Amino acid sequence: MILKEKIIHESLKLFSLKGYTNTSIQDILAAAGTSKGGFYNHFSSKEDLFYKVLDEARKIWRERNLSGLNQTESPLEKVALLLQNYKDLYLKDADNFPGGCVFITLSVELSDQIPHLSKEIEKGFIGLKNLYKRFLDEGQKSGEFKNCVDTEAITEMIFNSMLGASVIFNANKSTAGLDKSVDSLIDYLKELKVED
Repeated sequence: MILKEKIIHESLKLFSLKGYTNTSIQDILAAAGTSKGGFYNHFSSKEDLFYKVLDEARKIWRERNLSGLNQTESPLEKVALLLQNYKDLYLKDADNFPGGCVFITLSVELSDQIPHLSKEIEKGFIGLKNLYKRFLDEGQKSGEFKNCVDTEAITEMIFNSMLGASVIFNANKSTAGLDKSVDSLIDYLKELKVED
């Protein structure tokens, strides 16, 4: 692994555990085994590093969460798989995210302290909500869901439930609690399906 990649990877882990403001340049240097010169040879500032870490976290998120989505036609199955992937392939990835979801850690920390960085994270949350809504709308349009389904309300419920489950998982690392939360959401979605 080249030094730039190592600094990004180690910073991602540190930001997941400690947040952005509580991670010092010295913490990053120690974790990456480099000097200030090595750091500043690749990054102009800690904020510059933040954007590179965010890019890497988004790449990992897409690889893990979108895995297998194109192999199903059913919008309901796409939502269920997205939830399952989030739980099993993303949140439980202690190698990259030892502190849990880095986006949630940073969003909570930065919203008041450094709002312009928080807005970068918010873009991802908006994109995720739009993805859930699109799949739910497709399911309603195709007749997969019951007519009474309010896709906007269900989108909010799924998104907020996942955020809540993520925050609790970040705090207690209970895979049993996380499994129960996500499995309950998936079971609820299955109840919205029109019976064949």
